[in-house]
Amino acid sequence: MARKNKNKLFTQIEVIDAGAKGKAVAKSPDGRVIFIDNAVPGDVADIQTIKKRKSYYQGTAVKFHEFSKKRTTPVCRHFGTCGGCKWQNMEYKYQLEYKQNEVTNNLKRLGKIELPEITPILGSEKIYFYRNKMEFSFSDSRWLTQQEIQSGENIENRNALGFHIPGMWDKILDIEKCHLQEDPSNDIRNFVKEFASEHQLSFFNTRQQEGLLRTLMIRTSSTGEIMVLIQFFEENEEKRELLLAAIAERFPEITSLQYVINNKANDTIYDQEIICYQGRDHIFEEMEGLQFKINAKSFYQTNSEQAYNLYKIARDYANLKGDELVYDLYTGTGTIAQFIAKKARKVIGVEAVPEAIKDAKENATRNSIENVEFYVGDMRKVFTASFIQKHGKPDMIITDPPRDGMHKDVVAQIIAILPERIVYVSCNSATQARDLALLDEHYKVTATQAVDMFPQTHHVENVVKLERRK
Repeated sequence: MARKNKNKLFTQIEVIDAGAKGKAVAKSPDGRVIFIDNAVPGDVADIQTIKKRKSYYQGTAVKFHEFSKKRTTPVCRHFGTCGGCKWQNMEYKYQLEYKQNEVTNNLKRLGKIELPEITPILGSEKIYFYRNKMEFSFSDSRWLTQQEIQSGENIENRNALGFHIPGMWDKILDIEKCHLQEDPSNDIRNFVKEFASEHQLSFFNTRQQEGLLRTLMIRTSSTGEIMVLIQFFEENEEKRELLLAAIAERFPEITSLQYVINNKANDTIYDQEIICYQGRDHIFEEMEGLQFKINAKSFYQTNSEQAYNLYKIARDYANLKGDELVYDLYTGTGTIAQFIAKKARKVIGVEAVPEAIKDAKENATRNSIENVEFYVGDMRKVFTASFIQKHGKPDMIITDPPRDGMHKDVVAQIIAILPERIVYVSCNSATQARDLALLDEHYKVTATQAVDMFPQTHHVENVVKLERRK
C-alpha cells in the first residue's frame, strides 16, 4: 500500500520574519510556524512543506506572488546552491535588523532578565570579501546542477574544488568565484584546480577514500600576508612537488606555502604534521601594534576588521583602571588578554586547546607583554577554588565561550567568587541568555552590543557588560 504523502501546499502565504539558522518564517493556516529556506520577510508565496513536526513545518517557496521590498539581487552566481551566504538576497540593513532582533529576543525571552537600553548593532564596513580564512574541498564527482542532469549530456570532467553542499558530506559544489575572501584567493583556487586537472592529479573521492588532493586552505591577514596549505591524501613526491612548485612560481607573493599528508578517514589537520614547503610556517596578524603569529592550526577571528571592533567594545566594557586582576576565560590564542593587558595589573588566560595556549605564550613574548599568564585545560576542571586561591581572586572576568556557552560549573564558580564586573562575549545569544539568567541574582546587565562579524549570514556576536548587584 502506498504511503500517504503528508506534505502540504499552502498558497498566498506572507513571510513575516527571519528566524534561527537563517530560515525565513511564516504562519500556516492551521497555526503552525513554517520555516522556509528560500524566502525573505515580506515575500508572499506558495509554500510547499517538506517536513511536518508537532509545532512547525519546514517548507520551500515554489511560487512567488509578491516579492519583498527587503530583497536585493545576490552578487554570487552560486547563491541558492552554496549554503554559505543564505541572506545574500536580503539588503544588508535588513540583515542587521533581524540579527539585532534575534539577540534582543533571546536575551528577553530566554534570559528573562532586565535589559538596559539596547545599543544598535555594529555593522561591518565590508559586507563582502571580509574573511581571512577559507577552506575548500577537492572532489572527483562534483555536484551537478538540475540543468546539467536534465541535459542528458555525458560530463566527463567532474572535478570540483569548492564547498560541501549543505547536509551532504560527500557532495562538493565547484566554485568559480567566492565573494568572501579578497584576491588572490579566487585566483589561487582556480589556478590550483586548473593545473591539477591539466596534469591529471587525482581529486579526492570521499566515498572510495582515494585520490591525491583533499583540501585547500587559504589564510590572509590585514598585513597583506598569505598562507596556502594543500592537504594530500597520499604521498606522491613527484606530483606533490609539481603542484607546489607551480603554485610558488605563479604566486610569489605567498608568505607561507605548506602541505600535509593525511590518509585518515576525515580531513581534520589538528593531529597531523604540517610541512613547510616554502617561506615561513606562519603569517602575522596585527592589531594596535600587537603582532599575532598565525600558523596553519591557529584559531583567529575570521573577520579581522570586526574582530578589532569587537575587542575594543570588550575593552571599553571592562573599564579597567590599571590595578585589576583579570581572568580571560576561553582565551583562545590570547588575543583579548593581550589587547587589554596594558590597562590591567595582570591578566590570566585559560583555554582547553594546548596549541592555542602555545601560540598565546609566543605572541605575548613577541609583544613584550609580561603581565599575562596562560594555562591550558578543561575550563571547569582548571577554573576551580584551588586555582583561584593560587592565582588570586579576579576583580573582573572576560569570558568568550564556544557556541554551547559556559558549563554550569564555570557559572557556579563565578558566582562563588563574585568579581565586580563580567564582560561576556558570545557567538550564540541563546546560550548567552541562559547563562545570564543563572547570573541574574548577582549581576545586572548594564550594557549590551551586538556585532556583525559575518555579513550575508545569520550569525551574530554579542557583548554584554555585567556589574555586581549591591
